[in-house]
Amino acid sequence: MAVYAFYLIALVVLVSALSVIMARNPVHSVLWLILAFFSSAGLLVLIGAEFLAMLLVVVYVGAVAVLFLFVVMMLDVDFVELKQGTLRYWPFAVLVGVIFAAEIVLATVFGTTTNASTFDASPGAATNTEAIGQVMYTQYLLLFQMAGIILLVAMIGAIVLTLRHRPETKRQNIAKQTSRRRSDAFELKDPTPGQGI
Repeated sequence: MAVYAFYLIALVVLVSALSVIMARNPVHSVLWLILAFFSSAGLLVLIGAEFLAMLLVVVYVGAVAVLFLFVVMMLDVDFVELKQGTLRYWPFAVLVGVIFAAEIVLATVFGTTTNASTFDASPGAATNTEAIGQVMYTQYLLLFQMAGIILLVAMIGAIVLTLRHRPETKRQNIAKQTSRRRSDAFELKDPTPGQGI
């Protein structure tokens, strides 16, 4: 039965991956991509790699949600036009929901019955989470830290490249503030009585 579950979820992965590149609407492509990621996570649960499945859902689906936000902001999608045909897509939405529920049931029922030794990163590890942690923080610690530094540099570079200095924006000039003299801060006036300044 686990083989049938694998073929069913793999078929969903293939169909959703083809729909990602064939859909004309970018919002639909992103939704198909989310379905492909969830289905791939179901395949990982079937082989006993629940930690990798959780990482796939959290990292990739979370990143795709951000990608969806950027698509909406950059392409200026007309939501009024999208909401007009919403009732047409309700049967399709119910079908996708049923597929999600069926994958969760299949992965839960048949994923727990698989032998944990089918996905063991190191000999004698209790779970794959412990095995991945032992390998990552012992043998590959330097590479793991280097990957983190590269991602940090890429993030700082993206911020620097997209930073725009607008002339109307007020910014602090700390050197000008600390070098200010008392005579620059205020001015004494000696008005005559009955007149303003």
